[in-house]
Amino acid sequence: MKLSDSRDIAAPPEVVWAALLDAEVLKECVPGCQEMTGSPEEGFEAVVVQKVGPVKATFKGQVTMSEMNEPTSLTLSGEGKGGAAGFAKGGANVTLTPSDVGTTLSYDVEAKVGGKLAQLGSRIIDGFAKKMADQFFTRFQEVVEGADKAGEDDAEDSGESAAAGEKKGWFKRFVS
Repeated sequence: MKLSDSRDIAAPPEVVWAALLDAEVLKECVPGCQEMTGSPEEGFEAVVVQKVGPVKATFKGQVTMSEMNEPTSLTLSGEGKGGAAGFAKGGANVTLTPSDVGTTLSYDVEAKVGGKLAQLGSRIIDGFAKKMADQFFTRFQEVVEGADKAGEDDAEDSGESAAAGEKKGWFKRFVS
């Protein structure tokens, strides 16, 4: 299965790059993610609970980053095992390009599944993969844009939501 798309994010490439390398941001953005640990240098380990058609499983997996050209591109490679449900593995080439809005994030994904998941058929798997990618990048855009705006609107502390506070914390870690 192959999937390509792009998304305009209202933040400079350096901010988008830092978010792609942050385990907390990734955990918040990956649908069903229960745990995310690690670093860009060592790789990340994740626990994700998902339901694909009638198959629900807890996937444990690793993600490594390579070909890192800060802040323009990187390659993600990963594999997750879901016990009897099967496995998923694949990679993504991510490119960041400055744009009028801030940054255009483009991605090309290639993924393979095996086990019970593979028996579901390509229509279900392809639809699920597209939905997961859309959810991840929509949430990623919200987190990054919220973090960038929080850095600009730092004076507004009263009545702030917990999520906005977390986004501010992420942005402050990036700029310090």
